[in-house]
Amino acid sequence: MTAVLVINSGSSSFKYQLIEMDAETTLARGLVERIGADESHVTHEVVSQNGSEEYEQARSIRNHTEGFAVMLDAFREHGPSLDEHAPVAVGHRVVHGGKRFFEPTIITDLVRINIEDLAEIAPLHNPANVQGIEAAQKSFPDIPHVAVFDTAFHQTLPPAAYTYAIDKDVAEKHRIRKYGFHGTSHKFVSEEAARFLERDIADLNQIVLHLGNGASMTAVRGGESVETSMGFTPLEGLVMGTRSGDIDPAVLVHLHHKANLSVDELDDLLNRQSGIYGLSGLKDMRDLTDEANEGNDTARAALDVYVHRLKQYLGGYFFQLGRVDVIAFTAGIGENSAQVRAEALAGLENFGVKVDAARNEQRSHDTRVISADDSDVTVLVVPTNEELEIARQTLSVV
Repeated sequence: MTAVLVINSGSSSFKYQLIEMDAETTLARGLVERIGADESHVTHEVVSQNGSEEYEQARSIRNHTEGFAVMLDAFREHGPSLDEHAPVAVGHRVVHGGKRFFEPTIITDLVRINIEDLAEIAPLHNPANVQGIEAAQKSFPDIPHVAVFDTAFHQTLPPAAYTYAIDKDVAEKHRIRKYGFHGTSHKFVSEEAARFLERDIADLNQIVLHLGNGASMTAVRGGESVETSMGFTPLEGLVMGTRSGDIDPAVLVHLHHKANLSVDELDDLLNRQSGIYGLSGLKDMRDLTDEANEGNDTARAALDVYVHRLKQYLGGYFFQLGRVDVIAFTAGIGENSAQVRAEALAGLENFGVKVDAARNEQRSHDTRVISADDSDVTVLVVPTNEELEIARQTLSVV
Protein backbone atom coordinates (compact mmCIF):
# COMPACT_ATOMS: atom_id res chain seq x y z
CA MET A 1 0.00 0.00 0.00
CA THR A 2 1.06 3.60 -0.67
CA ALA A 3 -0.15 6.05 1.97
CA VAL A 4 0.09 9.84 2.13
CA LEU A 5 -0.55 11.92 5.24
CA VAL A 6 -2.23 15.25 4.45
CA ILE A 7 -1.91 18.18 6.87
CA ASN A 8 -4.00 21.36 6.85
CA SER A 9 -2.60 23.59 9.57
CA GLY A 10 -4.13 26.71 11.10
CA SER A 11 -2.78 29.03 13.77
CA SER A 12 -4.41 27.14 16.66
CA SER A 13 -5.44 23.87 15.01
CA PHE A 14 -4.62 21.35 12.33
CA LYS A 15 -6.61 18.79 10.39
CA TYR A 16 -5.07 15.58 9.13
CA GLN A 17 -6.02 12.71 6.89
CA LEU A 18 -4.22 9.44 6.08
CA ILE A 19 -5.07 8.35 2.54
CA GLU A 20 -4.25 5.01 0.93
CA MET A 21 -3.44 6.05 -2.62
CA ASP A 22 -3.73 2.75 -4.48
CA ALA A 23 -7.50 2.84 -4.02
CA GLU A 24 -7.64 6.52 -2.97
CA THR A 25 -9.46 5.70 0.25
CA THR A 26 -9.28 7.51 3.58
CA LEU A 27 -7.95 5.35 6.41
CA ALA A 28 -8.20 7.96 9.17
CA ARG A 29 -8.89 11.64 9.67
CA GLY A 30 -8.73 13.95 12.62
CA LEU A 31 -8.65 17.42 14.10
CA VAL A 32 -6.45 18.89 16.82
CA GLU A 33 -7.91 22.26 17.85
CA ARG A 34 -7.61 25.03 20.41
CA ILE A 35 -3.84 24.56 20.55
CA GLY A 36 -2.39 26.85 23.22
CA ALA A 37 -5.66 27.16 25.14
CA ASP A 38 -6.18 25.85 28.66
CA GLU A 39 -7.97 22.83 27.23
CA SER A 40 -7.39 21.57 23.69
CA HIS A 41 -9.65 19.15 21.84
CA VAL A 42 -8.65 16.13 19.75
CA THR A 43 -10.82 14.10 17.40
CA HIS A 44 -9.51 10.96 15.67
CA GLU A 45 -11.72 8.97 13.28
CA VAL A 46 -10.78 5.54 11.96
CA VAL A 47 -12.44 4.71 8.65
CA SER A 48 -13.07 1.19 7.34
CA GLN A 49 -15.36 -0.65 4.96
CA ASN A 50 -17.69 -1.34 7.88
CA GLY A 51 -18.05 2.32 8.76
CA SER A 52 -16.08 4.58 11.05
CA GLU A 53 -15.30 4.98 14.73
CA GLU A 54 -14.56 8.34 16.31
CA TYR A 55 -12.50 8.97 19.40
CA GLU A 56 -12.32 12.26 21.31
CA GLN A 57 -10.25 13.63 24.13
CA ALA A 58 -9.63 16.93 25.89
CA ARG A 59 -6.15 17.78 27.16
CA SER A 60 -3.61 20.57 27.27
CA ILE A 61 -1.59 21.02 24.05
CA ARG A 62 0.85 23.91 24.14
CA ASN A 63 2.00 24.00 20.52
CA HIS A 64 1.84 22.23 17.16
CA THR A 65 4.76 19.93 18.01
CA GLU A 66 2.85 18.60 21.02
CA GLY A 67 -0.23 18.36 18.81
CA PHE A 68 1.56 16.09 16.38
CA ALA A 69 2.73 13.89 19.25
CA VAL A 70 -0.90 13.56 20.36
CA MET A 71 -1.90 12.67 16.78
CA LEU A 72 0.74 9.91 16.71
CA ASP A 73 -0.55 8.62 20.05
CA ALA A 74 -4.06 8.45 18.56
CA PHE A 75 -2.78 6.39 15.64
CA ARG A 76 -0.94 4.05 18.04
CA GLU A 77 -3.91 3.66 20.38
CA HIS A 78 -6.81 3.52 17.93
CA GLY A 79 -5.21 2.76 14.57
CA PRO A 80 -4.61 2.35 11.80
CA SER A 81 -1.03 1.35 12.45
CA LEU A 82 1.48 3.75 10.92
CA ASP A 83 3.88 0.82 10.75
CA GLU A 84 1.52 -1.10 8.49
CA HIS A 85 0.40 2.05 6.62
CA ALA A 86 3.59 4.06 6.77
CA PRO A 87 3.18 7.30 4.78
CA VAL A 88 5.62 7.74 1.92
CA ALA A 89 5.23 11.52 2.19
CA VAL A 90 3.40 14.30 4.01
CA GLY A 91 1.40 16.75 1.91
CA HIS A 92 0.84 20.23 3.35
CA ARG A 93 -1.81 22.69 2.30
CA VAL A 94 -0.16 26.11 1.96
CA VAL A 95 -2.55 28.95 1.25
CA HIS A 96 -0.31 31.44 -0.53
CA GLY A 97 2.44 30.61 -3.00
CA GLY A 98 2.57 34.07 -4.57
CA LYS A 99 3.92 33.92 -8.10
CA ARG A 100 6.93 31.86 -7.01
CA PHE A 101 5.20 28.49 -6.61
CA PHE A 102 3.08 27.12 -9.43
CA GLU A 103 3.27 23.37 -8.73
CA PRO A 104 3.58 21.02 -5.74
CA THR A 105 7.04 21.51 -4.25
CA ILE A 106 9.21 19.39 -1.97
CA ILE A 107 9.85 21.47 1.14
CA THR A 108 13.49 22.43 1.66
CA ASP A 109 14.87 25.07 4.01
CA LEU A 110 14.79 27.54 1.12
CA VAL A 111 11.18 26.70 0.26
CA ARG A 112 10.15 27.13 3.89
CA ILE A 113 11.90 30.53 4.02
CA ASN A 114 10.02 31.59 0.88
CA ILE A 115 6.69 30.50 2.39
CA GLU A 116 7.54 32.54 5.51
CA ASP A 117 8.43 35.52 3.33
CA LEU A 118 5.03 35.32 1.63
CA ALA A 119 3.41 35.76 5.06
CA GLU A 120 3.68 39.47 4.29
CA ILE A 121 0.73 39.06 1.89
CA ALA A 122 -0.94 36.17 3.75
CA PRO A 123 -0.46 36.99 7.45
CA LEU A 124 -3.42 34.91 8.64
CA HIS A 125 -2.46 31.74 6.79
CA ASN A 126 1.19 31.20 5.83
CA PRO A 127 2.67 31.51 9.35
CA ALA A 128 0.22 28.84 10.52
CA ASN A 129 1.11 26.65 7.55
CA VAL A 130 4.80 26.95 8.48
CA GLN A 131 4.05 25.93 12.09
CA GLY A 132 2.43 22.77 10.77
CA ILE A 133 5.33 22.05 8.43
CA GLU A 134 7.94 22.42 11.16
CA ALA A 135 6.01 20.25 13.62
CA ALA A 136 5.34 17.58 11.00
CA GLN A 137 8.99 17.45 9.97
CA LYS A 138 9.94 16.72 13.59
CA SER A 139 7.41 13.87 13.71
CA PHE A 140 8.27 12.50 10.27
CA PRO A 141 11.92 13.45 9.66
CA ASP A 142 12.76 10.65 7.22
CA ILE A 143 10.16 11.14 4.48
CA PRO A 144 9.56 13.98 1.99
CA HIS A 145 7.26 16.86 2.88
CA VAL A 146 5.47 18.55 -0.01
CA ALA A 147 3.77 21.96 -0.15
CA VAL A 148 0.61 22.15 -2.24
CA PHE A 149 -0.44 25.75 -2.81
CA ASP A 150 -4.02 27.09 -2.98
CA THR A 151 -2.84 29.72 -5.45
CA ALA A 152 -0.98 27.37 -7.81
CA PHE A 153 -3.95 26.42 -10.01
CA HIS A 154 -4.48 30.10 -10.82
CA GLN A 155 -0.95 30.65 -12.12
CA THR A 156 -2.43 30.20 -15.61
CA LEU A 157 -4.43 33.42 -15.31
CA PRO A 158 -3.56 35.74 -18.20
CA PRO A 159 -2.07 39.16 -17.32
CA ALA A 160 -5.31 40.88 -18.27
CA ALA A 161 -7.07 38.88 -15.57
CA TYR A 162 -4.54 39.15 -12.76
CA THR A 163 -3.48 42.79 -13.22
CA TYR A 164 -5.08 45.54 -11.14
CA ALA A 165 -5.33 48.97 -12.76
CA ILE A 166 -3.15 50.80 -10.26
CA ASP A 167 0.31 52.34 -10.66
CA LYS A 168 2.36 49.48 -12.06
CA ASP A 169 5.50 50.36 -10.11
CA VAL A 170 3.60 50.38 -6.83
CA ALA A 171 1.97 47.07 -7.74
CA GLU A 172 5.29 45.46 -8.66
CA LYS A 173 7.07 46.70 -5.53
CA HIS A 174 4.38 45.39 -3.20
CA ARG A 175 3.46 42.25 -5.19
CA ILE A 176 -0.10 43.43 -5.74
CA ARG A 177 -1.99 41.33 -8.27
CA LYS A 178 -4.80 38.80 -8.33
CA TYR A 179 -3.62 35.42 -7.01
CA GLY A 180 -6.86 33.52 -6.55
CA PHE A 181 -7.58 30.87 -3.91
CA HIS A 182 -9.42 27.56 -3.42
CA GLY A 183 -7.27 26.38 -6.32
CA THR A 184 -6.94 22.83 -5.00
CA SER A 185 -10.73 22.49 -4.91
CA HIS A 186 -11.27 24.10 -8.32
CA LYS A 187 -8.67 21.79 -9.87
CA PHE A 188 -10.15 18.67 -8.28
CA VAL A 189 -13.74 19.54 -9.23
CA SER A 190 -13.01 20.50 -12.84
CA GLU A 191 -11.05 17.27 -13.35
CA GLU A 192 -13.71 15.17 -11.60
CA ALA A 193 -16.41 16.75 -13.80
CA ALA A 194 -14.51 15.76 -16.94
CA ARG A 195 -13.97 12.22 -15.60
CA PHE A 196 -17.64 11.86 -14.65
CA LEU A 197 -18.82 13.04 -18.08
CA GLU A 198 -16.19 10.88 -19.83
CA ARG A 199 -14.98 13.97 -21.68
CA ASP A 200 -11.48 15.21 -22.41
CA ILE A 201 -10.91 18.14 -20.03
CA ALA A 202 -8.98 19.89 -22.82
CA ASP A 203 -12.25 20.21 -24.73
CA LEU A 204 -14.35 21.58 -21.87
CA ASN A 205 -15.17 25.12 -20.77
CA GLN A 206 -16.32 25.05 -17.17
CA ILE A 207 -17.49 27.38 -14.42
CA VAL A 208 -16.83 26.01 -10.93
CA LEU A 209 -18.65 27.51 -7.93
CA HIS A 210 -16.94 26.69 -4.62
CA LEU A 211 -19.61 27.90 -2.20
CA GLY A 212 -18.82 27.47 1.48
CA ASN A 213 -18.31 29.95 4.29
CA GLY A 214 -15.59 31.21 1.98
CA ALA A 215 -16.76 31.29 -1.61
CA SER A 216 -15.14 31.67 -5.01
CA MET A 217 -15.92 31.07 -8.67
CA THR A 218 -13.46 30.09 -11.40
CA ALA A 219 -13.67 29.98 -15.19
CA VAL A 220 -11.75 26.91 -16.39
CA ARG A 221 -10.83 26.58 -20.07
CA GLY A 222 -9.31 23.27 -21.11
CA GLY A 223 -8.36 22.44 -17.53
CA GLU A 224 -6.71 25.82 -16.85
CA SER A 225 -7.92 28.68 -14.69
CA VAL A 226 -8.47 31.77 -16.83
CA GLU A 227 -10.44 33.92 -14.36
CA THR A 228 -11.33 33.64 -10.69
CA SER A 229 -13.25 35.75 -8.21
CA MET A 230 -10.87 35.91 -5.23
CA GLY A 231 -7.99 38.31 -5.71
CA PHE A 232 -4.92 39.59 -3.85
CA THR A 233 -6.56 38.09 -0.76
CA PRO A 234 -9.57 35.78 -0.26
CA LEU A 235 -11.71 38.86 0.44
CA GLU A 236 -12.47 39.84 -3.15
CA GLY A 237 -15.38 38.49 -5.16
CA LEU A 238 -18.54 36.74 -4.02
CA VAL A 239 -20.56 37.48 -0.89
CA MET A 240 -19.42 35.01 1.79
CA GLY A 241 -20.30 33.95 5.31
CA THR A 242 -18.63 36.88 7.07
CA ARG A 243 -16.67 38.49 4.21
CA SER A 244 -18.03 41.31 2.07
CA GLY A 245 -16.62 40.31 -1.29
CA ASP A 246 -16.49 43.14 -3.83
CA ILE A 247 -16.92 46.66 -2.46
CA ASP A 248 -16.04 50.12 -3.74
CA PRO A 249 -12.62 50.82 -2.15
CA ALA A 250 -13.66 54.42 -1.58
CA VAL A 251 -16.09 53.12 1.07
CA LEU A 252 -13.07 52.34 3.25
CA VAL A 253 -11.71 55.86 2.86
CA HIS A 254 -15.14 57.26 3.68
CA LEU A 255 -15.49 55.10 6.81
CA HIS A 256 -12.01 56.03 7.93
CA HIS A 257 -12.71 59.75 7.66
CA LYS A 258 -16.39 59.85 8.69
CA ALA A 259 -16.68 56.97 11.18
CA ASN A 260 -13.08 57.17 12.46
CA LEU A 261 -12.55 53.47 11.80
CA SER A 262 -8.93 52.38 11.99
CA VAL A 263 -7.25 50.06 9.50
CA ASP A 264 -7.66 47.15 11.93
CA GLU A 265 -11.32 47.99 12.46
CA LEU A 266 -11.90 48.14 8.71
CA ASP A 267 -10.17 44.78 8.31
CA ASP A 268 -12.41 43.29 10.99
CA LEU A 269 -15.50 44.83 9.39
CA LEU A 270 -14.84 43.40 5.93
CA ASN A 271 -13.53 39.97 6.95
CA ARG A 272 -15.51 39.09 10.06
CA GLN A 273 -18.56 41.38 10.34
CA SER A 274 -19.83 41.46 6.75
CA GLY A 275 -21.23 39.04 4.18
CA ILE A 276 -24.31 37.04 5.11
CA TYR A 277 -23.62 37.68 8.79
CA GLY A 278 -23.38 41.43 8.35
CA LEU A 279 -26.57 41.57 6.32
CA SER A 280 -28.72 39.26 8.42
CA GLY A 281 -27.04 38.40 11.74
CA LEU A 282 -26.93 34.76 10.58
CA LYS A 283 -23.78 32.84 9.65
CA ASP A 284 -25.21 29.57 8.33
CA MET A 285 -26.84 29.39 4.88
CA ARG A 286 -29.31 26.79 6.18
CA ASP A 287 -30.55 29.25 8.79
CA LEU A 288 -30.66 32.05 6.20
CA THR A 289 -32.77 30.11 3.67
CA ASP A 290 -35.07 28.84 6.43
CA GLU A 291 -35.65 32.37 7.71
CA ALA A 292 -36.11 33.75 4.19
CA ASN A 293 -38.68 31.05 3.37
CA GLU A 294 -40.56 31.79 6.58
CA GLY A 295 -41.04 35.42 5.59
CA ASN A 296 -38.11 37.13 7.31
CA ASP A 297 -37.56 40.15 5.05
CA THR A 298 -34.01 40.79 6.33
CA ALA A 299 -32.98 37.21 5.58
CA ARG A 300 -34.66 37.35 2.16
CA ALA A 301 -32.83 40.56 1.29
CA ALA A 302 -29.49 39.03 2.32
CA LEU A 303 -30.14 35.94 0.21
CA ASP A 304 -31.05 38.16 -2.74
CA VAL A 305 -27.73 40.00 -2.44
CA TYR A 306 -25.88 36.67 -2.28
CA VAL A 307 -27.61 35.29 -5.37
CA HIS A 308 -27.32 38.57 -7.28
CA ARG A 309 -23.53 38.47 -6.93
CA LEU A 310 -23.46 34.83 -8.10
CA LYS A 311 -25.40 35.75 -11.24
CA GLN A 312 -23.15 38.75 -11.87
CA TYR A 313 -20.04 36.56 -11.89
CA LEU A 314 -21.72 33.78 -13.85
CA GLY A 315 -22.59 36.26 -16.57
CA GLY A 316 -19.07 37.65 -16.68
CA TYR A 317 -17.55 34.19 -16.96
CA PHE A 318 -19.95 33.17 -19.72
CA PHE A 319 -18.64 36.08 -21.76
CA GLN A 320 -14.99 35.44 -20.87
CA LEU A 321 -15.24 31.80 -21.93
CA GLY A 322 -17.44 32.42 -24.96
CA ARG A 323 -18.96 28.93 -24.58
CA VAL A 324 -19.82 27.06 -21.39
CA ASP A 325 -20.13 23.28 -21.32
CA VAL A 326 -20.32 22.64 -17.58
CA ILE A 327 -21.37 24.50 -14.44
CA ALA A 328 -20.26 22.66 -11.29
CA PHE A 329 -21.32 23.42 -7.71
CA THR A 330 -19.18 22.29 -4.79
CA ALA A 331 -18.34 22.83 -1.08
CA GLY A 332 -20.81 23.02 1.80
CA ILE A 333 -23.42 25.34 0.29
CA GLY A 334 -22.82 24.34 -3.32
CA GLU A 335 -23.22 20.65 -2.54
CA ASN A 336 -26.13 20.89 -0.10
CA SER A 337 -28.34 23.91 -0.85
CA ALA A 338 -30.75 23.09 -3.65
CA GLN A 339 -32.37 26.50 -3.14
CA VAL A 340 -29.15 28.44 -3.72
CA ARG A 341 -28.39 26.40 -6.84
CA ALA A 342 -31.91 26.89 -8.19
CA GLU A 343 -31.98 30.64 -7.52
CA ALA A 344 -28.48 31.18 -8.92
CA LEU A 345 -29.45 29.58 -12.25
CA ALA A 346 -33.06 30.76 -12.46
CA GLY A 347 -33.85 32.66 -15.67
CA LEU A 348 -30.77 31.48 -17.56
CA GLU A 349 -32.66 29.31 -20.03
CA ASN A 350 -31.78 31.65 -22.90
CA PHE A 351 -28.12 30.90 -22.11
CA GLY A 352 -28.74 27.17 -22.41
CA VAL A 353 -29.01 26.48 -18.68
CA LYS A 354 -32.01 24.43 -17.57
CA VAL A 355 -32.16 22.89 -14.09
CA ASP A 356 -34.29 19.80 -13.47
CA ALA A 357 -36.11 20.61 -10.22
CA ALA A 358 -36.48 16.99 -9.09
CA ARG A 359 -32.81 16.17 -9.74
CA ASN A 360 -31.74 19.34 -7.98
CA GLU A 361 -33.66 18.40 -4.83
CA GLN A 362 -32.12 14.94 -4.57
CA ARG A 363 -29.41 14.60 -1.92
CA SER A 364 -26.34 12.48 -2.48
CA HIS A 365 -22.66 12.32 -1.59
CA ASP A 366 -21.84 11.41 -5.19
CA THR A 367 -21.19 13.52 -8.28
CA ARG A 368 -24.49 13.99 -10.08
CA VAL A 369 -26.25 15.83 -12.91
CA ILE A 370 -28.97 18.31 -11.90
CA SER A 371 -29.63 19.86 -15.31
CA ALA A 372 -32.50 18.85 -17.59
CA ASP A 373 -31.89 16.45 -20.46
CA ASP A 374 -32.39 19.26 -22.99
CA SER A 375 -30.05 21.71 -21.24
CA ASP A 376 -27.21 22.84 -23.49
CA VAL A 377 -25.03 23.37 -20.40
CA THR A 378 -24.54 20.38 -18.11
CA VAL A 379 -25.01 21.38 -14.48
CA LEU A 380 -23.31 19.17 -11.90
CA VAL A 381 -22.95 18.87 -8.17
CA VAL A 382 -19.41 17.63 -7.48
CA PRO A 383 -18.36 16.93 -3.87
CA THR A 384 -14.91 18.40 -3.45
CA ASN A 385 -12.03 16.48 -1.88
CA GLU A 386 -9.15 18.85 -1.32
CA GLU A 387 -7.28 16.36 0.86
CA LEU A 388 -7.29 13.75 -1.91
CA GLU A 389 -6.12 16.37 -4.42
CA ILE A 390 -3.28 17.37 -2.08
CA ALA A 391 -2.34 13.69 -1.69
CA ARG A 392 -2.38 13.20 -5.46
CA GLN A 393 -0.16 16.20 -6.04
CA THR A 394 2.15 15.12 -3.22
CA LEU A 395 2.56 11.67 -4.71
CA SER A 396 3.23 13.15 -8.15
CA VAL A 397 6.51 14.70 -6.99
CA VAL A 398 7.80 11.92 -4.71
